[in-house]
Amino acid sequence: MATRFANLRRISALDPVADHEEIVRISAGLEFPWDYQKSLEMALFRTYCVPTISGLLERTGEFERRPQKRYDDTAVLMAELVEHGYDSPRGREALRVVNRQHGRYDISNDDMLYVLSTFIYDPIDWLRRYGWRSLTRNEQLAGFHFYRAVGARMGIKDIPAGYDEFLAFKTAYEQEHFVFAPSNRRIGQYTLDLFCSWYPSVARPVVARAVVAMLDPAMVRAFGFVAPPSWVGALGRRALRLRAFVVRRMPVRKALKLTSTPNRTYPGYPRGYRPADLGATSSTAR
Repeated sequence: MATRFANLRRISALDPVADHEEIVRISAGLEFPWDYQKSLEMALFRTYCVPTISGLLERTGEFERRPQKRYDDTAVLMAELVEHGYDSPRGREALRVVNRQHGRYDISNDDMLYVLSTFIYDPIDWLRRYGWRSLTRNEQLAGFHFYRAVGARMGIKDIPAGYDEFLAFKTAYEQEHFVFAPSNRRIGQYTLDLFCSWYPSVARPVVARAVVAMLDPAMVRAFGFVAPPSWVGALGRRALRLRAFVVRRMPVRKALKLTSTPNRTYPGYPRGYRPADLGATSSTAR
């Protein structure tokens, strides 16, 4: 068990400001690769509860035509930043792709701030509930400083300077902007259908109910979904905690699992690919 916490001891010896890239790389790539992937899936799902965000995504048509590609583009570009660093050659290339895509649309700074905040705080909440351990304060602060630096390089303005201040912004933004809109429902359904497509057809109705059951009530209302019985969510949460119990007793991971995580759009990534190969190819939205 002492070996299981080797990475944690390494993280504890690092500074969450000066060493935030290394801490995030260890946490996301070695300690919690599956949990980070799932928590960021849910974080992006969460942002679609904001009508201005879902409305823009609906106008692009990407979610209707190529939901898997859009999902993979986002996941791989973020993995490039974490694995190689935002100021590395591949990191800068990934950021150019992100900025080029965002620059084609009229996105408010507050919406950009909100999406950025979910990348910081949603993994923290997920791991507190379902991880084999919670993130330490060092890891939480490192995530804040990492994504704050990424946001600055994306041209996002007025990013709060403090961890608690940014969390307060996120909470207030959700309270004000999580309201039902038809675009929320449509983008939410496209995303739910995407999640279900990863499983055999016979299991998809169960998966759909399980995913909705894991959403908090404000999200269910904003999407206009019908909440499943409470026992469905309880069963899902119990399964995730059982997984955490098992993972806690597994050997420590030695190899990073970030850009090498299999995806459905770019087989074999990163071999044979550059970040510039990613991104939407066309759009009608402004």
